Amino acid sequence: MGRSSEWSKRTVGIQKFVLEKWIRKAKPQDTLDLCQLLNNDIAATVASHPRRFVGLGTLPMQAPELAIKEMERCVQELGFPGVQIGSHINKWNLNEQKFFPVYEAAERLNCSLFVHPWDMQMDGRMAKYWLPWLVGMPAETTMAICSMIMGGVFEKFPKLKVCFAHGGGAFPFTVGRISHGFNMRPDLCALDNPTDPKKYLGSFYTDSLVHDPRSLKLLIDVMGKDKVILGTDYPFPLGELEPGKLIESIEEFDEETKDKLKAGNALAFLNLERKQFE
Repeated sequence: MGRSSEWSKRTVGIQKFVLEKWIRKAKPQDTLDLCQLLNNDIAATVASHPRRFVGLGTLPMQAPELAIKEMERCVQELGFPGVQIGSHINKWNLNEQKFFPVYEAAERLNCSLFVHPWDMQMDGRMAKYWLPWLVGMPAETTMAICSMIMGGVFEKFPKLKVCFAHGGGAFPFTVGRISHGFNMRPDLCALDNPTDPKKYLGSFYTDSLVHDPRSLKLLIDVMGKDKVILGTDYPFPLGELEPGKLIESIEEFDEETKDKLKAGNALAFLNLERKQFE
């Protein structure tokens, strides 16, 4: 019974992943209709267990004007503290000017954005060894971070709260390379923002899902102990089977740091109070 229930939950998660891919490629009005269906269902689940769940909405990002309207509904009517978006929208990176009104609305509504990678290359050299998930997803997340930094998103919207999945992908490990390249070739990198990417460390969050204690310690060192949030990736195979186990296993982290990583930083990111869940 337990195993059957577990697989049922995994199936639901996979179905949602497929739906999210469809959402970003469908016609705008069809996408809006499905987003509303999903968001209403999430809101009903949260309402039935308000001390256990918090909802993040889904938006029709390929139509920014509709995305803003649904974001407003998610925050003002459904009570969501944030929404989840992809690492890119169809062929557009997240620095596209057409998305700036969405970021402006998110600032105005105090709506947090969680960015998750998707739509990785699946064929050719990436077709074997599960490389789209092992290599493609970290690359997607890194591209999203670099696009938002170099595209001036964090500069123009300093109050915007953004969290990137999977420990920020390869970004925390390659930020030195990114910064060096930015300064060596400003003609290629500093097209829309003249500020060194390193200066935006601390301007956004990542989750903690890196699966390795050395990686997690590096992540905290680079991003700061106030900017990393417990990530589980449930119910997918790359998720942490016992959420928080890696954080608890690191002896160098004091209890204050562990509490920030497991709860405090998420509450800050989502503008929530701990007492809501006690």
